Amino acid sequence: MVFMVLLVLLVLAGLAAWRGLRHLAWTLGGVALALFMLAGCGPLASVLLAGLRQGLVDAVTPSWGPRNVIVLLGGGTVLPEAGGAPQPALFAYGRLVKAASLYHDCKAAAHQCRLLISGGDSQGHQVTEAFVYAAVLRRLGCPARDLLLESHSRNTWQNARFSRVLLPPQAKQRLYLVSSAFHLRRALLYFAHFGMHPVAVSGGEMHARWSWWPQAWNIMLCDVALHEYVYIARYVVDRMMGQSQGV
Repeated sequence: MVFMVLLVLLVLAGLAAWRGLRHLAWTLGGVALALFMLAGCGPLASVLLAGLRQGLVDAVTPSWGPRNVIVLLGGGTVLPEAGGAPQPALFAYGRLVKAASLYHDCKAAAHQCRLLISGGDSQGHQVTEAFVYAAVLRRLGCPARDLLLESHSRNTWQNARFSRVLLPPQAKQRLYLVSSAFHLRRALLYFAHFGMHPVAVSGGEMHARWSWWPQAWNIMLCDVALHEYVYIARYVVDRMMGQSQGV
């Protein structure tokens, strides 16, 4: 997304120069350079990520109830280059470890706890995220009897929508939502739309690397954060127009 904006600015600068508008061309070129440096050197990514986390408080010490449900949102799968079954993608591992840790903490407190894994086959790997993640969680000591698999969702909106079907209202049920830190704000927004208000739990933090020279990592973080802002804005606009279509 950042590179698309840079490309547009450079194309506009080139057109301005071609039309003899040198002042405009230099201005657009300067804006493109400033954006590239801010995005690549860390400041822009830091601001964008901080905005997504503002006001969100993780359940550092969960307050368990008699019945608890931990919802784990899928973060994609990847196919190993050497072949074999799909594996959890990069952003998924922190979520898996956090979900397993929460589950064991809950069981250690002698409370009823179930782990709902939400994620379909959005990447066409012929196996759902829920199935792949469940196999990992079982190896992390979470028994199959306590795992609920939601295998139809292909995006965050459907994560919330289809999880709602598996989570009918129950008295004294505590709900926790595990996802990457950058993703929690949008996920909570969608879950609230369907009448669920879980406690947010970060399953992975990412931070910009400040440097004097642009880094691809920082630009990638900008793209990740901007993706969240775009769909949060889309949700707000859709609600204002009386529609409900998140992604």
